[in-house]
Amino acid sequence: MRKKKFETSSHVEIKDLYQEKDTGGVTLGKPGEYPFTRGIYPSMYRSRLWTMRQYAGFARAVESNKRYKYLLEHGQTGLSVAFDLPTQMGLDSDHKLAHNEVGQSGVAIDSLADMEILFKGIPLDKVSTSMTINATAAILLSCYIAVAEKQGVDSKKLRGTIQNDILKEYIARGTYIYPPKHSLKIICDIFAYCKDHLPNWNSMSISGYHIREAGSTAVQEVAFTLSNAITYVEAALKSGLSLDEFGGRLSFFFNCHNNFLEEIAKFRAARRMWAKIMKERFKAKDEKSFMLRFHTQTGGSTLTANHIENNVVRVTLQAMAAVLGGTQSLHTNSKDEALSLPSGEAAKLALRTQQIIAYESGVADFVDPLGGSYAIESLTNEIEKKAFEYIEEIEKRGGAIRCIEEGYQQSEIQNESYQYQKALEKKEEFVVGMNLFQEKEEAIYKIYKVSEKSQKTQREALKKMKAKRDNKAVQKALSTLEKAARESQNLMPHILQAVKSYATVGEISDILRKVFGEYKPNF
Repeated sequence: MRKKKFETSSHVEIKDLYQEKDTGGVTLGKPGEYPFTRGIYPSMYRSRLWTMRQYAGFARAVESNKRYKYLLEHGQTGLSVAFDLPTQMGLDSDHKLAHNEVGQSGVAIDSLADMEILFKGIPLDKVSTSMTINATAAILLSCYIAVAEKQGVDSKKLRGTIQNDILKEYIARGTYIYPPKHSLKIICDIFAYCKDHLPNWNSMSISGYHIREAGSTAVQEVAFTLSNAITYVEAALKSGLSLDEFGGRLSFFFNCHNNFLEEIAKFRAARRMWAKIMKERFKAKDEKSFMLRFHTQTGGSTLTANHIENNVVRVTLQAMAAVLGGTQSLHTNSKDEALSLPSGEAAKLALRTQQIIAYESGVADFVDPLGGSYAIESLTNEIEKKAFEYIEEIEKRGGAIRCIEEGYQQSEIQNESYQYQKALEKKEEFVVGMNLFQEKEEAIYKIYKVSEKSQKTQREALKKMKAKRDNKAVQKALSTLEKAARESQNLMPHILQAVKSYATVGEISDILRKVFGEYKPNF
C-alpha cells in the first residue's frame, strides 16, 4: 500500500525526481560560516560529539538522583531534568491541586532542600544540566545556583540551560502562571542576571518541541518557534540589554519526527533563518548571535502504546535525522514512554541508540554529509519560504503575543492535528502496528507509577522542612521579593535570597501571583 499523494508532513509536494535546478541556486557555503545552513561549527562532530542527554525525573529527588547517577555511569554526558506538574505550575506538593500529581511527570521539587538531594554527589562544575522549566524557571535556576554554592562551585563555572520559554506554553503546553507581559519581564531579568553571573549558561531554550507535540507541522514548528524568539529579542532590547550581550546565549529546542528527509531539512532551514533574522533584522555584530544552537528530542507523540519495540526503530530514525541535521545535544525517547515513565533498562537502551550512531555508524566522521543533496536543499528552501510566510502573517496580525491572545497559533496547530487524525482514519497516513500491519498484542508490559507512599513521604518532608527552617527569615525574604516585584526591580537576586532561606516554590510563586495576577485565556 502506498500513498496516493506524495508530500511531506508540512504539505510540501515531493517531486518525481530532484535535480540541480530544484535547489534554487542557493550558494551553500561552508559549515561554520554564515548563514550556517551546513552547521554552526567547521568540523562539527569530528571535533566534538553532540551532548547525550536523557530527560529524566520522577517521584522524589532521592529516586531521580539515583537515575541520574545510573545514566552518567552508562555514558550520558549531560543531565536533563524533568519536573513534575506542580513544580512547573508553582504549587507545593501539599497544595490541594497537586493531589495525585506529585512526582508523576517528573521530579517533585518544593524547595532548595529537594534540589540539594537531587544533585547530591554530582559535581555541578563537571556536568552540563538542562532544566525543562518555564513559569518557575527563575526559582529553579536559583535553587541550582544555591546548590552549586553549597558545593563550593562558582556560578561562573556552571554550564547548562533553562528552557525559560513561556510563549510556547500559552500556545501549546499550558504550564503558564502569569500574564505574558509579566512573564516576559521575569525572562528579561533572567537574561540580565545570567549575563553578569552565569556567562556559560544558556538563559533560554526556545522550544518548538511542544508545538510539534501539540500537532503542528514541521513548518509551523519552525515558524512559531522563531516568531517567539523574535518577541524575546525585542523584549530584551526594550528592557535595555544589548543584543550581543544575550544573543549568543540563546539556544533552541526542536522535535524530530519520522519524516526523515524533511526533518533534516527543517534543522538546516531553521539555522539559516535565525542567522538572517539576527544579522539582517536585528543587526547583531557578534557571530555567536547568528548561530542557532539547538537540542533535539525525538518525537514523543510518534510513539505507540502497542508493540512498543517498534518505537526503538522510530527513535533510531529520528535520532539519526537529528544528527544529520547538526544538533548540538540529543535526547532519545525510551520505547515504553507511551505507557508510563520509562524504565531504567529502556532509558539505557535509548542512550545506547545515540552511542551506536556516534561510534559505529560513521556519520559523525563527515561534516554535513547530506549537504548538496538536491532533495535536501530543495526541502530546506521550501521550509524556509513557508516558515517566513507564517512569521510575516503573525507580524501582520500584531506580533506573537497578540496572536497568542487571539488564539491564532493554537487554531493553526489544532487544524493540522485534526487533518492528520482524519488522514490516519482514512489510511492516507500510516502508523505501523496501529492502522497498518496490525496484529494482536500479546506482550504484557510493566507500567511504572509513582506510589501514594512516595507522594505522602514528599509531603511529610515538606512539612518537616517548614518546621525546621527560620520562618522569620523566610517572611522577610518574601516581603523583600514582593516589594521588588511591585517596583519592577530585577527579581533574580531576591528570588535567590528567598530560595536560600528555604522559601518554597509555591510560596515564591504565590508572591508573584499576588503582584502580577494569573493569566486566563479569553478566546
